Amino acid sequence: MKSPVKILTLFCLIGSALNCAPATGLEDGKAALGDAPLPYVYTRWERFTVADGLPNDHIFAVEVAGDLVWIGTEDGLACYNKTTGKMRSWREKDGLPWRVVSSLDFNPKTGELWIGFFGGGLARFSGGRFDHFHQLNSGLVNDVVYGVAVENDNVWAATTAGASRYNTVTKQWTIYTEKNAPMEEIWNYGVSYDAGKVHLAVWGSGVLEFDVATERWKHYLDPDGEMEIDLYRDDGLVHVVTAGASYVDGVLWVATYFGMSRYDGRHWRGYYTGETGLPSNFANGVAGRSADEAWFATDKGLAAVVDFASDTWVTYTRDSGARGGRATVTRGGKVIRTVKTPVGTPHNYTLCVEFDGDDVWVGTSKGLGRAIGEGRNK
Repeated sequence: MKSPVKILTLFCLIGSALNCAPATGLEDGKAALGDAPLPYVYTRWERFTVADGLPNDHIFAVEVAGDLVWIGTEDGLACYNKTTGKMRSWREKDGLPWRVVSSLDFNPKTGELWIGFFGGGLARFSGGRFDHFHQLNSGLVNDVVYGVAVENDNVWAATTAGASRYNTVTKQWTIYTEKNAPMEEIWNYGVSYDAGKVHLAVWGSGVLEFDVATERWKHYLDPDGEMEIDLYRDDGLVHVVTAGASYVDGVLWVATYFGMSRYDGRHWRGYYTGETGLPSNFANGVAGRSADEAWFATDKGLAAVVDFASDTWVTYTRDSGARGGRATVTRGGKVIRTVKTPVGTPHNYTLCVEFDGDDVWVGTSKGLGRAIGEGRNK
């Protein structure tokens, strides 16, 4: 079998070539607005870097737990207190089991923070203590953990060699690979849980859905069988190389390396750059806010479909060579307004998104951003 890394590199080159079409104009709202009102646009942004106490500016994960914002970086774990405005960090010298924090999830029932490491396994942070789980002392199938999700009394870890499920009450582990789950590949990139369903985003295997009540699997693939193109429009998942899946209000939002998807249980909708507000077809993650709204972290900016019915998007990018940002509103693929802001997203290469009430936290390759949603629901 060919190396997934080599195949992925080829796909990325193909994806870059397909995204060479020139962007549409950025003139202020010249197009007809139609009947739908203009969406809310985030114009107030805060930025956090190492100068503000972060251990590293490369942000892989953000998890909001009340007044605390947990931040996973390339060189340690950080926690920002929204009330006091103070930042605290942990590195290996402070007891953190591994330096690269790739994923986070908080259990509100127990107050435990679960931490996935890129190469260092899994950890539970509780009461100031780190409990470390890895291949040699647990049922973790691999130490490269891309995603972690709390499901009732269980914790799921998406790894490069399958998924592991740990029951924190019975202390039992269950491993899922191609032997007992419909994985054509076992490279698990992401995991999420909501409303009784666990979703795994798997390299080359699309999205796997695990029903907690029945412990049965569903498998979502691109049904045309073509890896290079999406042959038939809206016939299923746009591509099988998936980076993240987010299930909210009965709708599944999916981020892939070649476009995005939405599935409401009956109908699929595919999204691509050039016909939507997406700045790129290559995504690192997705966060669904409702059945009508989802935010995609791409390599060329942050894109949010804010109203599914009217196909309205808001895309947030940083102006090249400037501290300011730009929000571009599109509807039906046409630009209807642009808004410039003195402060914007820290960088166009975005890696993760986390909602915090009306606010939105964004992890990028050059710092952490906070979009302040003051007046969003007015």
